[in-house]
Amino acid sequence: MAEQTSKQLPTQSKDLIAGTPFHPRLGDLALDLAKEGRIGVVVALPSDDSASYQLRAPGGGVDWRARSDGATLRPVPVPVTHVTPMRRDAVYDHRAQQAAIAVTVHYEDGGSCEAMLVLTPAQVELYHTQLERLLGARESARERGR
Repeated sequence: MAEQTSKQLPTQSKDLIAGTPFHPRLGDLALDLAKEGRIGVVVALPSDDSASYQLRAPGGGVDWRARSDGATLRPVPVPVTHVTPMRRDAVYDHRAQQAAIAVTVHYEDGGSCEAMLVLTPAQVELYHTQLERLLGARESARERGR
């Protein structure tokens, strides 16, 4: 069962300007913190005629404006498609009581990155049991196929 995390509380608008501003280009997707994390396509850039970014929901709808300095805008993360283990030994840190497995995270755009899957002792035991069951099912399928 997945652990639940607490919901993030709304921030005050003065706190939204912290961090590096994002300056999207025309057609980019942007997440607007001032609009509760709403995602939009940039349809107009700040210019002499317009003092703000203009965004529109990807499926269409009512346009909205975002600050011209990009302080409330963030890039939209590329979705993860899957994660695969790497051919490296798993490590157990007895002080932290955690196991770590090197993995590759694969993204929808074809990109990937290396990361660590960190497991508690209870999770290690759970996956040990599940992997044993999978190995048994695989062996049974092989025997039936002979």
